[in-house]
Amino acid sequence: MSELLLNVEDLSVYYGVIQALKGISFQVNRGEIVSLIGANGAGKTTTLHTITGLIHPKAGKVTYKGQEITRVPAYKIVSMGMVHVPEGRRIFQNLTVYDNLLLGAYSRKDKAEVEKNMENVLRQFPRLDERRKQLAGTLSGGEQQMLAMGRALLSSPELIVLDEPSMGLSPLLVNEIFEIVKSFREAGKTVLLVEQNAKKAMSISDRAYVLENGVITMSGNAAELAADDRVRKAYLGA
Repeated sequence: MSELLLNVEDLSVYYGVIQALKGISFQVNRGEIVSLIGANGAGKTTTLHTITGLIHPKAGKVTYKGQEITRVPAYKIVSMGMVHVPEGRRIFQNLTVYDNLLLGAYSRKDKAEVEKNMENVLRQFPRLDERRKQLAGTLSGGEQQMLAMGRALLSSPELIVLDEPSMGLSPLLVNEIFEIVKSFREAGKTVLLVEQNAKKAMSISDRAYVLENGVITMSGNAAELAADDRVRKAYLGA
């Protein structure tokens, strides 16, 4: 039986008088890749920001590893094993690649283990290893995305929350980024993925949820959803 890692119940979020999320509920089990798909403005990024403590909901509950985290500050959520790779990468342009990676381990005290993780990340991302002394702002878009993902791994997460990792990248790099996401699952991590390239996201996901105007309208096995005519017409260009 699957172990429940993240449980979101009846989440409602407002921006002023506008309701962005209208009582959404979903689950992520340990070891899965779960995709959240939907059009721009559907509430996908708001969902991720609420789960990772950057926004507080008006109502509803977020439970992680059996513990309620609805109003826990973002930095504490990171130390509990959930890390957020935001849309737009948000790397520190004026720091070196190595220092950016190191910041991922900022809240950790296990120095020897951090060094081991750093070696693993540099092995997994050879381009970052080659550019470790370079300023992060001089990297290409794809390399910056790898840096954001590598930095996330340095926090030693159990759940990686990814927001639009392929945005603005060439098709070749998109394939590479998705291979990296798959490798996270192979390494025993769990992934919650928001991605504009729904076809690609569904192809690597175990399950998916469709978010429309702040409401989850469909959910299920990713392959079955990808074959559904409504999903194909709306999101897969079929």
